[in-house]
Amino acid sequence: MDTSSDVDAHITPALLMEAPGALQKALAVNLDPAQYGSIVEIGAGQETARYFLRAGGAAGTVAKTMSAYDMTFSDAIYGRAPGGRYVSRARLARMLEHEFGLLIERLEGRRESETTFFAYAATVAAQSYKRRSECHGWLGVRLQLRPGGPPNDIVLHVRMLDADARAQQEALGILGVNLIYGAFHHAQSPEKLIESLADDLSGGASAGSDRIEIDMIEFSGPDFADCENRLLNLHLIRSWLTRAVMFDPDGHVVQPGEALRRKDVLAVRSNFRPVTRRHEDMFMAGLAAFGSDIDDVLPVAEMTMATVMEDGDRVDNADFLARVDTLTALGYYVLVSDYLRYFRLRAFLRRYTQGRIGIVARLDNLRDIFSPAFYDDLEGGILEAFGRLFCDKTWMYVYPARGADGQLVTADTFEPNPAVQHIYRHLHEAGRIQALGGFNPAALDIDWRQVLPALRVDAPGWARQVPPVVAELIRNRGLFGYPAPLEASEGQSGS
Repeated sequence: MDTSSDVDAHITPALLMEAPGALQKALAVNLDPAQYGSIVEIGAGQETARYFLRAGGAAGTVAKTMSAYDMTFSDAIYGRAPGGRYVSRARLARMLEHEFGLLIERLEGRRESETTFFAYAATVAAQSYKRRSECHGWLGVRLQLRPGGPPNDIVLHVRMLDADARAQQEALGILGVNLIYGAFHHAQSPEKLIESLADDLSGGASAGSDRIEIDMIEFSGPDFADCENRLLNLHLIRSWLTRAVMFDPDGHVVQPGEALRRKDVLAVRSNFRPVTRRHEDMFMAGLAAFGSDIDDVLPVAEMTMATVMEDGDRVDNADFLARVDTLTALGYYVLVSDYLRYFRLRAFLRRYTQGRIGIVARLDNLRDIFSPAFYDDLEGGILEAFGRLFCDKTWMYVYPARGADGQLVTADTFEPNPAVQHIYRHLHEAGRIQALGGFNPAALDIDWRQVLPALRVDAPGWARQVPPVVAELIRNRGLFGYPAPLEASEGQSGS
């Protein structure tokens, strides 16, 4: 094993100029006699291992490094890739299971009792001479946080934003070092671990990075039992590491590309506080207008960070989780984004699917969309925004509302700002903007702003304004400030 004096000689000024934080972190792990494990990387070279080896003292940390580039070799080691996809979460899980199992099998009882074992794995599709599509990867670490303790996993998905292969490989190496170091040193503060993932990767002053995007992270295992992964993924947005995160109908964190791949998508934007029968009606009418079998369309309930944050920079965790729980209980996927304008939401969805995209908008949303001032910062103004919103297989379905005179206003009778009336007429006549039919008139006037205060005092009738499963969840779990459950009859509890 290298001595500390030997190690210090390895870190030259030239190396420190490359990535001072990553090299120092690698050195810190190398000098800790308790941390010992394997590093296996497929698809972008041995970039993470390289930092540990170059920092010096790696003999005290690295049991094995490996890169099984050839698919036949990779399959022989980890089994055939599920679905033939080598860059996938399932593939990463097999790698972590295999490598950590080997460590325990071969080294447990043969090293000092203070050892905490770890296995780091990455499977990546990076830029190459032949590949010019999106570059992304799955990274993870399985580790013990105390000698002889149970294994825990931290898994994340990354998109590489650098334009050339060498820069992408460098970024992946730094990210891998940040993950391994953070797993050992910030395990008690997952939020701090998340923020540290961008160390040495940001070109600016923000906490995030302009070289990578981490759009999914998950902590699991006995030592992370108290981690709420949905809140931790929300922290990815707040740390500027991604623009959007997603949850599936089971309430689990899901990588957006995995969920949206090859799907038709119907998105409804609101704050869902709580989700009401009007929201449900918007989905039902939108699906009918989409003209597809319900099973062929991914229903996505989208919230912007502007509706999640309170007082500018605060998140009410219980309120946010209540919204996610009630939406997933209805079978919807939940997307949280900081895409204030619809054309950016559409671009995000198009990144992952070539299917059709339908966006259901309320009439008040339509007024904002057709406000020229909303696009003052765009060089092409509202024309640029609409060119990016309606450029291919994208439709907007408008849910009607009642005007000040009580009359129904639809996309067919809507009158936009006179300055953009001709643009609206063109999009409407071309069928890009359509009036929703088949809506439920009884749900039309339901307003969450009236439902929320009513449910907080258990006022009679509030439960009729939300789907039955949502009313049950609110009552049983005291969501959204609903009073503590009382031993009362059904008729006394606002039904």
